[in-house]
Amino acid sequence: MATLTEGTHAGEFIVSEANVGATGVPRGRSAGVMASGENLAAGSVVGIVTASGEYAVYDNAASDGTEVAAGILFDAVDASAAAQPCVVLDGDCEVNGAELVWNGADQTAQDAAVADLKVLGIRVR
Repeated sequence: MATLTEGTHAGEFIVSEANVGATGVPRGRSAGVMASGENLAAGSVVGIVTASGEYAVYDNAASDGTEVAAGILFDAVDASAAAQPCVVLDGDCEVNGAELVWNGADQTAQDAAVADLKVLGIRVR
């Protein structure tokens, strides 16, 4: 019998988040656009490319805006071929740090990202 492995489910890393706002969406979530060329799993830490305003994988060594963690991707997004809509947790929530996806970031970069997220009101537990 074949063994199946499930990937990360949408939002499974969330411990708690702010109440639903007037829009019917939790206050800590925002809609955005994932930059073309990205293919990220739910729970990936992301930054914002300054020039385009689009989300991309967090990269502490970059100098394009993605060196600052701007949130956590709610669900997987495949923008390999073209930019795609996405939902990002960008404040007022607690997340399970063991379930975040770091896409190769070393411990120093992860620590810097956790500090960035804390400023946004995201507590990494």
